[in-house]
Amino acid sequence: MSVDTTNMLPEGVREGNEKLVLVTEPAGVKLQSLVAREQKGEYLRIKITGGGCNGLSYKMKFVNDTKRGDILVRSSGAQVLVDTKSALYLRGTHLDFSDKMVGGGFKFSNPNAKSSCSCGESFSI
Repeated sequence: MSVDTTNMLPEGVREGNEKLVLVTEPAGVKLQSLVAREQKGEYLRIKITGGGCNGLSYKMKFVNDTKRGDILVRSSGAQVLVDTKSALYLRGTHLDFSDKMVGGGFKFSNPNAKSSCSCGESFSI
């Protein structure tokens, strides 16, 4: 994919900010280590899909390529890609990480969620 050199964004990708998704410092550190270890891509794609116990669920995966219409958010050293449909559900979300033995891992704090399941992986609007 070609790169727009005026603002160093891949073609067809818009620049987002932390008002869409904010990655906390602990999550940023963990994501950077996972990018280096996994070597599956430099971007973290966050997507909202139907399913889960509450109707909508978060999906995360590392990718190498962007898609036309993606929104790129750079936060705490992480590069997060969000498609425009998922952005409607994610606005204002914080992604945190905890390394606690119980209840650890990545956690989404989404101000748009009316309810969420106990595992934190699905929510409803």
